[in-house]
Amino acid sequence: MSQSPAHKRILLKLSGEALMGDDAFGINRATIVRMVEEIAEVTRLGVQVAVVIGGGNIFRGVAGGSVGMDRATADYMGMLATVMNALALADAMDKQGLTARVMSAIAIEQVVEPYVRPKALQYLEEGKVVVFAAGTGNPFFTTDTAAALRGAEIGAELVLKATKVDGVYTADPMKDPTATLYTKLSFDEAMNRNLGIMDATAFALCRDQKLPIRVFSIIKSGALKRVVMGEEEGTLVYA
Repeated sequence: MSQSPAHKRILLKLSGEALMGDDAFGINRATIVRMVEEIAEVTRLGVQVAVVIGGGNIFRGVAGGSVGMDRATADYMGMLATVMNALALADAMDKQGLTARVMSAIAIEQVVEPYVRPKALQYLEEGKVVVFAAGTGNPFFTTDTAAALRGAEIGAELVLKATKVDGVYTADPMKDPTATLYTKLSFDEAMNRNLGIMDATAFALCRDQKLPIRVFSIIKSGALKRVVMGEEEGTLVYA
């Protein structure tokens, strides 16, 4: 096996729920530290890493109050939750000796810098980890779509969707013990089988841009490194 990474630049999509660990909501410190250790390991290999983070772990705590709320207002609240997560992630990265930059699609200039594509590319070239916050900056779009969009914009070779399961299965492995793991799927196969890997907008964007998606478990130790080294890990969705 080659000792050099198979991918030079990746976009890692982390759900807000992934930061909760076993907690009901919020940020579990031990979980975030472990994730950052995995990210640090791949940056030391020379891989350029950008991250899109969700906000479900924070928004879940206020979701009850959003019942009946205007959808756009609720979506903006969710975007602000991702900014909080991005700040926590960047702080944990700094403590691990990484240099992180948070870039927000919504202007909050006293807290984080605005997303500017050439600046993001410059940071990546300099070996900094770029954390994209506030989704696309627009309501009605998910952070999955933000991951597809930013991945395409920065010329990522691969979008990595980090989940709590180790790939895409024929059925929910928690409910169906006979479910089997797909190691590879074409975009068309995934759509025909209605596997729900990402929302339709994100999925269509990745397919149109021929941007492959790798679904893997962020809980599994060393999985991120195995992915960037080109080893079999999780499920690859390709054009």
